[in-house]
Amino acid sequence: MAGPASDYHRGEMDISEQRSTYNLIMGMTKWGSLYLAATLLALTIWFCTEAGFMAGLISAVVVIAIGTLVLRDKKGGAAH
Repeated sequence: MAGPASDYHRGEMDISEQRSTYNLIMGMTKWGSLYLAATLLALTIWFCTEAGFMAGLISAVVVIAIGTLVLRDKKGGAAH
């Protein structure tokens, strides 16, 4: 017996909503991980060493600055 006819044709569906959702989740994961790592570094240096609050704050700011430079979207790069 033949199956029911379907209007679905592979590769013809508009996937812009799925693509934007994927990009949102990946962006939240990327930037959230960076800020979580910087927060953990600042708290670890502040409370677990003799360096204190300012050293923790400075190290977190440096990690955020370098991470922002590394993780930002490149213009003119290949789209994946």
